[in-house]
Amino acid sequence: MAQFAVIGLGSFGATVALELVHLNHDVIGIDSIKKNVENIADQLTHAVIADASDEHVLQELNIQNCDAVVVAIGEDIEASILCVLHLKNMGAKRILAKAKSKAHHMILSHLGIQKIIHPEEDMGTRVAQSLSYPMVRRYMAINNNRYIVKIEIGANLRGAQFGDLMQRSEETDFQTLLLQRGSHVLYDIPPGTILQDKDILIVEGAVDVLRRLSTRFIKNYAAI
Repeated sequence: MAQFAVIGLGSFGATVALELVHLNHDVIGIDSIKKNVENIADQLTHAVIADASDEHVLQELNIQNCDAVVVAIGEDIEASILCVLHLKNMGAKRILAKAKSKAHHMILSHLGIQKIIHPEEDMGTRVAQSLSYPMVRRYMAINNNRYIVKIEIGANLRGAQFGDLMQRSEETDFQTLLLQRGSHVLYDIPPGTILQDKDILIVEGAVDVLRRLSTRFIKNYAAI
């Protein structure tokens, strides 16, 4: 379980926050508009009515200790920029920010924000999924509980045997559909297959299993 902060609880921010809660994470929701906070307060871990462009507010809430912060402030571009500046000065680990316009995007880019979002309402779920599954690049929902995900193998898994990796995962409610290596695709993957950088695994399974599997790939195999 990770802890996230969502600043700005309009339609996009609320979607991100609620999806993260659905994925069993702690979520702090912040908005200066009372109605936005009240609409979802009972579904969040913490909900605060506050001006997030005030650095003292962010410090009091210890936002810098969150695993990631989503700045989803809508119409007030100045407030968005001030909030991002404060978060960077406070040493926030990871910042994702919603851009209202091309000019807003350019300013956020100059501030060093790596993930800038141009949201449509249905993108909130996608952002939440990308935060919840650190190694997942794409996903497709089969139903409310099962997904097909695309997992990119990083340098930490170079040299790991496919069979050993899957057996050590201690998860059962998933299946690997294929392994893609460059232009080659393997549907029947030999257990002794040695994984390489940028290999792609397509995996299907229950949402909780996929989340644990993705996190475990990062934590448990960093030394391989």
